[in-house]
Amino acid sequence: MVSALTYVKVQNRWHYICVLVDLFNRAIIDHSAGPHKNATLISRAFATVKGDLRQIQWFHTDRGRSYF
Repeated sequence: MVSALTYVKVQNRWHYICVLVDLFNRAIIDHSAGPHKNATLISRAFATVKGDLRQIQWFHTDRGRSYF
């Protein structure tokens, strides 16, 4: 599984998106979006993942501050 953070401008304001991707089949597992780039944004993406997160063997991020 990998995760990425990106941002888009909506009505002249920045909004952030956290995407969780399964590398096996390149499917988006889950995501969250909001006006703030913070740990809450990341937590919301993980909170709604269907399946057992303990089964994940590899996880990669860009190692940004939001993941700490």
